[in-house]
Amino acid sequence: MNRFLLLASVVIALNVGAAHAADAPACPPQAAPLSGELAAEAKRDARDHGFLWRITKDGHSSFLYGTIHAARPDWMFPGPTVLEAMRSSDTVALELDALDPDMQGRLAASLAAMRMEPLPVPLARRLEQRRTAECIDAEGWARFPPEFQIATLTLLAGRRDGLDPAYAIDVVLAGTAREMGKPVVSLEAPEGQTDALQMPTRAGTIALVQSGLDDLDAGRARPLLRRISKAWVDSDYAELSRYTAWCGCVRTPAERAAMKRLLDDRNPTLAEGIDTIHAAGHSVFAAVGSLHLFGPRGLPALLKRRGYKIEQGVFAR
Repeated sequence: MNRFLLLASVVIALNVGAAHAADAPACPPQAAPLSGELAAEAKRDARDHGFLWRITKDGHSSFLYGTIHAARPDWMFPGPTVLEAMRSSDTVALELDALDPDMQGRLAASLAAMRMEPLPVPLARRLEQRRTAECIDAEGWARFPPEFQIATLTLLAGRRDGLDPAYAIDVVLAGTAREMGKPVVSLEAPEGQTDALQMPTRAGTIALVQSGLDDLDAGRARPLLRRISKAWVDSDYAELSRYTAWCGCVRTPAERAAMKRLLDDRNPTLAEGIDTIHAAGHSVFAAVGSLHLFGPRGLPALLKRRGYKIEQGVFAR
């Protein structure tokens, strides 16, 4: 189930080549844009969710905030504590700024440059059947690499439970920062995210797609999406810190290697980016996928080793 770790990459790529649900009873519901009145109501009633740390060094503080990349409409907007952390910061940093046209174009180009490893015919047919089941443009999506397809299909399975990438927290934060007049920076290069997504060998690609389809076909993907989204909504630090114990995502050498590439190998780059902004005298609100924030190689641990004082936030309930 390590596809779930790819949410940031998948969501931003969806803005480049969006999936289109067909008008059929078996298709998941399409995300509906919030009207001005509904959006204003949602902002007014927003509650705090997710995971927040204050990090302090050299006499000033910054923030780490853990997001999810597929959500429900009533979770979209930041609650009062998160908003205050954003307001008190002078820079907002995201893995990738999904609203930056340059980032969008570079990600599209990077996806197009990924190797297209051929799949065995039976596996390719299963992948096509899953695209049909999720009601996406099968012909259009077939041009994407298999790793990206299985990551996206796993994410899209959550739409039947109301979890949609159209309501991604990262994208809303990018928009909120702009409304506040805050500069938004990307902590990673799009090319780095697609490099992390690409399996190093054809055998690895086949194994990743195989296990992903097995999880989807056996009905294991949706419960995992629901569980991790509940942990995020409840700000359940203990639950998410045990993620590898219940995710079913480190069962094989290929899955363990993918986990390392997608989290452990990227976290030093994220930490370096945050530290560079903070060390320049800025207070940064850094929002990244929540799984980047836990464990001995998570961002709080890495920044603590860089000399930061780390304080875990608690939201009122």
